[in-house]
Amino acid sequence: MSEFTPKMRSFLEERRFAVLGTANKDGSPHLTVMWYLLEGDEIVFNTTPSRLKHRNLQRDPRVSVMVSDGYRYVRIDGSARAIDDRGTGQADIRRLAVRYEGEESAERQMRNAFSKQERVTYRVAIGHVYAGGF
Repeated sequence: MSEFTPKMRSFLEERRFAVLGTANKDGSPHLTVMWYLLEGDEIVFNTTPSRLKHRNLQRDPRVSVMVSDGYRYVRIDGSARAIDDRGTGQADIRRLAVRYEGEESAERQMRNAFSKQERVTYRVAIGHVYAGGF
């Protein structure tokens, strides 16, 4: 286990994709690539209730979130906390879309898709950190 350092924080603040690991009902792993934000000492992500990761997290909130770039990586293990509030979910998917797609594309996606969806935000506190290449 590593201490969460300023270099790791800077690495996570750069625009990268994360891989989220959850546990399926039968105990097997489920991995998904996703958008995320580092906000304070939490990883923030957003999904719809129809996704398998949401169903897995409702049953078992334990997760691993890994962000990598070659041999440099940060992995955070913890529990995901759901924020099931429509306003928060919509605001967070917009922030994520702006981060990854830019303002214009985010507005188009909000208008055409995201605003019509039920969205759930999850937050994972940075606690158990494993890292390499720093």
